[in-house]
Amino acid sequence: MAKIHVMLQGKGGVGKSKGCADMAQFYAFKNREVRCIDTDPVNATFAGYKALNVERLELMNAQKQINPRNFDDLIQTISTTQCDIIIDNGASSFVPLSHYLISNQVPALIKEMGHELIIHTVVTGGQSLIDTLSGLGQLVSQFPQEADFFVWLNPFWGPIEYEGKPFEKMKAYIENKARINAIINIPNLDPDTFGQDLSKMLQDRQTFEEALADASLTVMNRQRLKLIRTQLFDQLETAGIL
Repeated sequence: MAKIHVMLQGKGGVGKSKGCADMAQFYAFKNREVRCIDTDPVNATFAGYKALNVERLELMNAQKQINPRNFDDLIQTISTTQCDIIIDNGASSFVPLSHYLISNQVPALIKEMGHELIIHTVVTGGQSLIDTLSGLGQLVSQFPQEADFFVWLNPFWGPIEYEGKPFEKMKAYIENKARINAIINIPNLDPDTFGQDLSKMLQDRQTFEEALADASLTVMNRQRLKLIRTQLFDQLETAGIL
């Protein structure tokens, strides 16, 4: 049985591609094979990580609708896979892809294939909090029981809290917690040290392995990146990504 990880969130720029890259690196760290696919029609950020061998798949046509032939190719790939798959999807195709998956009863089909469908979504702090919480609620309410959910909490733009309540006490979590299999807390980093090191790595589309081998980094740059990787990978281990 393969795990089919699909990253979905209607809000752009919240860390979807980073989450996919983190999962792909975790698979590599564990010496586990994984196939990575980027379907974002606008920003192919996931595909920008050359070391991860991400495939580009154009799911949208010129009319901003799902291309049935390419979608069928994706499902055929899933049906014949011998390893887990990570699929990144852009904000601009969030609605049509979600609708297409649901209307074609793809979650049930994937289960019939013997695979496990995991929908990943990001909730972030700051001005995007309400939008990302709404996106989570839409996904859980629309997708059938065959889909499991992992929620990534990204504090980069501010604390993930509403009226003094943390995520686990918010209405969006309480109403949907029966469907949420895991919560992944992305580390909240000091912007002057850990955050700066990670930001440079992300801007250069480097994996942790590539950054740690970069001769231009100082000993402490590498140490901080190692600590970030350990904290993140421990979360993925606990969440049961593999």
